[in-house]
Amino acid sequence: MATLKLIFGVAILAAMVLVGIKVIPPYFSNYELEDSIKTEALQATYSTRTEDDVREAIIKQARNYDIALTPKQVHVTRVGGNGNGSLAIDAEYSVPIELPGYSTTLDFHPSSKNKGVF
Repeated sequence: MATLKLIFGVAILAAMVLVGIKVIPPYFSNYELEDSIKTEALQATYSTRTEDDVREAIIKQARNYDIALTPKQVHVTRVGGNGNGSLAIDAEYSVPIELPGYSTTLDFHPSSKNKGVF
């Protein structure tokens, strides 16, 4: 009986490790992308870069984290002028997760908004 409990416990532990290996990296990549979006929103609020330039910078940063974004998935909105307006960046993407006997999709929506000083 003790051997059966040990085998069952090891199987549960192995399943948890497998789920962790598949699920944790997309969440970590999303965290890194969200940090990049916050930094980009802060810097772009006070620069003369266009919305398209900011969008391309976000897509390039996403590639560094193995996230495939298209221009349609990244929304950049600037209200007001440079330095005295606000800039909002929103992205939406999904990551498919394949586990033995189960598959799902994780949806992520990283975003940031920065208001100018004036």
